[in-house]
Amino acid sequence: MLDDKNNTMKNGQDNRNLSDVFKELQEIRYSSANQVTTSSKPKANKQDRPKAKVSFIDSNDISFDNKKGVKLSNLIIVFVILVLVIIAIFPMNVFSVETGNTTEDSEEVVETASIPTNFEINRRALNMQKIISENSSFEKVKEQVSEEREIEYEIQTRQNPTLPRGEQVVLQEGAVGKENVSLVKTYENGEFTEEIILAKETIVEPTPQILDIGTSDFLADLNIHIGDTVYLNKTSTLRKEASEDAEEVAEIQNYIDVTLLELPSEDWCKVSFDTIEGYLPTDVLTSSSKTPSIIERNRIQRILMNVNIEMELNKSTGLTLKDYQKIFTDLPNDTNGIFEENAEVFYNMDKKYNVNGIFIASIAIHESAWGTSQIAEDKNNLFGYGSYDETPYESSYEFDSYADGIETVTKSLVKYYLNPAGTKIYDGETASAWYYNGPTVEGVNQRYASDPDWHTKVYSYMEMLYNRLS
Repeated sequence: MLDDKNNTMKNGQDNRNLSDVFKELQEIRYSSANQVTTSSKPKANKQDRPKAKVSFIDSNDISFDNKKGVKLSNLIIVFVILVLVIIAIFPMNVFSVETGNTTEDSEEVVETASIPTNFEINRRALNMQKIISENSSFEKVKEQVSEEREIEYEIQTRQNPTLPRGEQVVLQEGAVGKENVSLVKTYENGEFTEEIILAKETIVEPTPQILDIGTSDFLADLNIHIGDTVYLNKTSTLRKEASEDAEEVAEIQNYIDVTLLELPSEDWCKVSFDTIEGYLPTDVLTSSSKTPSIIERNRIQRILMNVNIEMELNKSTGLTLKDYQKIFTDLPNDTNGIFEENAEVFYNMDKKYNVNGIFIASIAIHESAWGTSQIAEDKNNLFGYGSYDETPYESSYEFDSYADGIETVTKSLVKYYLNPAGTKIYDGETASAWYYNGPTVEGVNQRYASDPDWHTKVYSYMEMLYNRLS
């Protein structure tokens, strides 16, 4: 039958349609199968199965119209026939050829290739309806716009060795700038996704922020700044320059306060000590933050450094009641305890009459021999007040109490010895200054006592009492 088809093509019958070709090829396959099943031999093994004989079309027998060229339809028909022939010779499915049961007319049954009935279910099948629905509503829009935007300012920093390490000081506040921006924005389903900037035009330049960053470990350790008060932790020499070999300016006692002016290095600083300027090593300084007790020690030291024989006595000492109690408690020579019992009285005189209470107590100690004199014991008179050299005991005043005698003598000294005439003193009165020769111990000595060394003796007691504070 295949030969007949070839002859047909040779005779120029090329106007067949595709359905005719497929029908012819199907007949070829069935013809091959019939040759196997109609054989009188028993069922052949798989290895002995006869192969179908197929005659191939000779491509030389195909006629072409040289004038009109090869028709495209003829080429397609030839190609399809070749493919089907190859499939017939090398079938993709294995045919199981068996002799079936015959009918009553003993007709042989031809079995065709078996088709597998077990299929794997595709559990990830695409939902085409959903995909189509989603993509049909997808919308991507681009628009070109022009916007005014802020320009962030930059932060500029610089190291400052006159600030504690890590501390920041704003020297110039930053300010944002402005610019016009042309850009293309993209939206997908109404949501912004991206932008492409086309051009920028600055309207206002941003102002940078300028920061000073501290680098001084000395200032950080003491928690201080330039201009703050610092304190000496030992007696030191103030020098003209920042060097141990520099000229000496003054000696500053331990606990005394100075003002920090400059910090040329971590080892030296410039300070002001009571209007005197100079340089000190940084390691001799501390602060109230680092040494809280230094403030109280400084207060006492400031008082003590002003104690001298030329000190003015018409001023309060600046001592507290606790200071007076500390001074007069457990005095070795106060055998009768008179001065310890009257410590608060001396303090009150200090504050009430603006006078040096330690000076008043020192006169009492000197004149009464620590309260052991007969006048002191018999008349509560610690000062020998009213006495004359000829008749000291008889001429001395007698008081109801030691406190009464202390206040009477204090008022007399304030009114007649310690203040210039006309000075406002107490109870609306003014100083008459009858015996005024200056507000010092030596000035009082001129008219108060006949002993020319009286002032040095009294001052020695003052110095002893003040030193009990340290």
